[in-house]
Amino acid sequence: MNGIYKRAGLQNPAASAEMSADAETELIGRCRKGDAAAWDELFDAHYVAAGRFIFQVSTELTAEDVEEVCQETFLAVIKSIGGFQGGSRLQTWIFRIAANKARDYLERNRAAKHGGGSAPVSLQAENPATGQAIDPPGNGPGPDCVLMDAERAAQVGRALEQLEAPCREVIEMRYFGDLSYEEIAAALDLNPKTVSSRLSKCLDRLEGIAARVFGGEKETPFSV
Repeated sequence: MNGIYKRAGLQNPAASAEMSADAETELIGRCRKGDAAAWDELFDAHYVAAGRFIFQVSTELTAEDVEEVCQETFLAVIKSIGGFQGGSRLQTWIFRIAANKARDYLERNRAAKHGGGSAPVSLQAENPATGQAIDPPGNGPGPDCVLMDAERAAQVGRALEQLEAPCREVIEMRYFGDLSYEEIAAALDLNPKTVSSRLSKCLDRLEGIAARVFGGEKETPFSV
């Protein structure tokens, strides 16, 4: 398994092609049967996208953190693939696991940083060797193009953390996961019109929170 992770590492990603629903179903079936080649295909198709998504969950995550959360995510995928019901696309399901794993990881690190008998963990989103902000993994532009610099990214992250979980989830899936309304609707068991309405209301709430975080300046971190 370690060899697979190294080959699918975030530092040298390979572009993944869009997979048809039938091909995805067939691939999942092969994974459930323990087909090693099928697992290779699944990792190749989704590992890099999951890494990009995890990076954008919080600006506290370094590239090394993202790699660790990715590994935890795909270990969970391996253990849970038998329970995947196919109500959404596989990538949507993986993103939801990744979001949960990233939040668990952040909570562990924050607890360690504030004591708890463990050594403090650095959560600086900069490369200690160069002092430069770490670029998101991936070889193409991601939905984080709205985050103009590290400080702005941190402010947006703080604003997102103040949203209730349903709002944070739908915004992450739309703008960090780059999922369509239909994909979000399938994942959350909603209809697309409800997703659109919820997203609009959540963005209004985020705009109000962002105005306070940005010191009274009206900010719209994301656009519909």
